[in-house]
Amino acid sequence: MNNKSFKVGDKVVYPGHGVGEVRAVIAKSIAGTDQRVYEIAILETGMKIMVPCIQSESVGLRKVIDRKSVDKVYQILKNRHFKIDTQTWNRRFREYSQKIRTGSLYEIAEVLRDLSVLSVDKELSFGEKKMLDMAQTLLVSEIAIAKSRPTEKVMGELREIFS
Repeated sequence: MNNKSFKVGDKVVYPGHGVGEVRAVIAKSIAGTDQRVYEIAILETGMKIMVPCIQSESVGLRKVIDRKSVDKVYQILKNRHFKIDTQTWNRRFREYSQKIRTGSLYEIAEVLRDLSVLSVDKELSFGEKKMLDMAQTLLVSEIAIAKSRPTEKVMGELREIFS
């Protein structure tokens, strides 16, 4: 049985899509079986996602991080004692895609940090730029909710870290 259950109004993170809000918990017949389903609206895009409650853990649905976790994310972003992976950009791209799909804000922070630092020395590929933007969007939207701050303010804090 799934030990994480969410209520209507809860802010949740759906990996790869970002922060959403549980709009409803409804009973639905799926393949002839009655199941409870979370109806989630992604805040950034308005996209509606239906997730069977029993699958919420396997798809990586989780609560928005707390303020203490935000501090850890900022530590990751500020850390400059790491080795940039110098493998081919497509291998790096695959690895970073995997990190973003985990939905872990720590992994996403690493992607943002690595690509931001990398962009200082070299021109990022189109795919890497898109990935940098996606990592930034996912981070900013969740941190803004966790810290009850406007996204512009969080964006400013991130810009300061990388300036």
